[in-house]
Amino acid sequence: MPAASSRTTAVSAVVTAALAAGLLTGAATTSASASPSADGQVRIHDIQGATRISPLTGRQVSGVAGIVTGVRTYGSKGFWFQDPEPDADPATSEGIFVFTSSAPSVAVGDAVTVSGTVTEYVPGGAASGNQSLTQISRPTVAVVSSGNTLPAPVTISERSVPSRYAPAGDPAAGGSINALPLAPSRYALDYYESLEGMNVRIGTSRVVGATDPYAELWVTVKPHENASRRGGTVYGSYTAQNTGRLQIQSLVPLAEQPFPTADVGDVLSGTTEGPLDFNQYGGYTLTARTLGTVTGKGLARETTRKQRNGELAVATYNVENLDPTDPQEKFDALAAAVVDNLASPDIVALEEIQDDNGAKDDGTVSADRTVKMFTDAIVAAGGPAYQWRSIDPEDKKDGGEPGGNIRQVFLFNPERVSFTDRAGGDATTAADVVRQQGRAALTLSPGRIDPANAAWTNSRKPLVGEFAFRGRTVFVVANHFASKGGDESIVSQHQPPARSSEVQRHAQAEVVNTFVKKLLSVQKNADVLVVGDINDFEFSGTTKALTAGGVLYPAVKSLPRQERYSYVYQGNTQVLDQILTSPSIDDFHYDSVHINAEFADQNSDHDPQVLRFRP
Repeated sequence: MPAASSRTTAVSAVVTAALAAGLLTGAATTSASASPSADGQVRIHDIQGATRISPLTGRQVSGVAGIVTGVRTYGSKGFWFQDPEPDADPATSEGIFVFTSSAPSVAVGDAVTVSGTVTEYVPGGAASGNQSLTQISRPTVAVVSSGNTLPAPVTISERSVPSRYAPAGDPAAGGSINALPLAPSRYALDYYESLEGMNVRIGTSRVVGATDPYAELWVTVKPHENASRRGGTVYGSYTAQNTGRLQIQSLVPLAEQPFPTADVGDVLSGTTEGPLDFNQYGGYTLTARTLGTVTGKGLARETTRKQRNGELAVATYNVENLDPTDPQEKFDALAAAVVDNLASPDIVALEEIQDDNGAKDDGTVSADRTVKMFTDAIVAAGGPAYQWRSIDPEDKKDGGEPGGNIRQVFLFNPERVSFTDRAGGDATTAADVVRQQGRAALTLSPGRIDPANAAWTNSRKPLVGEFAFRGRTVFVVANHFASKGGDESIVSQHQPPARSSEVQRHAQAEVVNTFVKKLLSVQKNADVLVVGDINDFEFSGTTKALTAGGVLYPAVKSLPRQERYSYVYQGNTQVLDQILTSPSIDDFHYDSVHINAEFADQNSDHDPQVLRFRP
């Protein structure tokens, strides 16, 4: 089975009539388009209807005619077929997926008739909030003829996709858009839904999401839509969803034709054509029968400048579940990035350092070996002999990969900065702030911030440390806030989508904000940096909670909008990693160093951040 099918295995589970089971909110039960054509024969557009839910869901249909436009022999096995004689309603799709569960016995160009049950399949399950895919399951298929001309593809382009993303959900249906009549000329999601299952094409398009391990990439058909200077599409607010993004997969098995490798800014040249699918890992997806050619644009990994003598350089880097079971090549690549691309910062806050045997769940919590392998690799790459400080978590209490016990770690270059050790810090003891000689100081360094607070349940606790640089104390708080797991996709049937995970992040941000306020109440001009994988955007409620009262400033906002990102998700370049500064740090240079997120070949999925200032 091709590697591309590994994430779609779940889709090939038994297809259920979700509407009949009460799994779809706000589903339509009837519409004018539900009626068969004048000759009494049900057509594909009758099945698709003018809303997201088929008016014929749960019913048997017989002799539905069309021409096969695509065949999928892996993952969710089946085929798409399309009526070559469309109706006059732009809201009703003329194509549909037939779920066969085993490899289909039809070929592209076959004229077929299909009988079976109309179902609404929700990729990811009803709890995901995803829209559903209208399909025919448990089919009986008859091939009438072969070698037929395919229905002409609909061209998806900058001009055809509306600028508004989605209609507002119906409050009476829990915010669902399922029952709303499609308005394909007004909303991008409605436009794509009106083409569900149909043969579509795109022309030459810019890549905005690099090829991933599942043989997928993302393009935009709108080259000017929130473009970053390096070729991506910037996600700048909850109401700017970037309507031109489209996921691309291939229907050709990888053993026959390897999927192309592309980085952000490359171009998918020529024509890409095939049926428009919907899946849980990206929503509307062009499943290419004919795939364009990737034209590389040579995107280079960035290198930040070296800090000057009077500047303190502080970085944050999520190293993606690093542990000794990873190949030495990963340690070496991450180390070279610290030395070469980040110019050996004075302090590096690491996220996702795992314990000494990685995901093996045997009670191990120490990460001494992990960190030593990393710091040794940095020295081998020509970097400084970093010292480090951290606190081992309680076993299985900080979330992340089961058994991995991820945590934050401070690295620091003792030739330029010193660490103020204050004994007593452990996984469960909270660090506090005291006044010493008229200045703020920590009771524990390194220490954890309020680790017993419910905000940190099954999540990483903040690590705080006290550093000294050229006689000036600098407090650094290293964070890895709760992930976005559980949030609904931006292609959810609920608009706006539910972001359930942010409740915990808001609480975490409030705890850190309270701690910073205490530091500044003791010493108004204290230099404080809050750094790490915040797992939320610079415009989010999480960031607003962190900065409440003006005690912190999100330094990424000092960058032009088109340069504000550290991560690429579903073709959206976005902010997850941040460095926030206290008011005394009002003159700084910030750099989001793009070395991973835009590339198919990644050492981590995050880009590191560096801030330089003169304490």
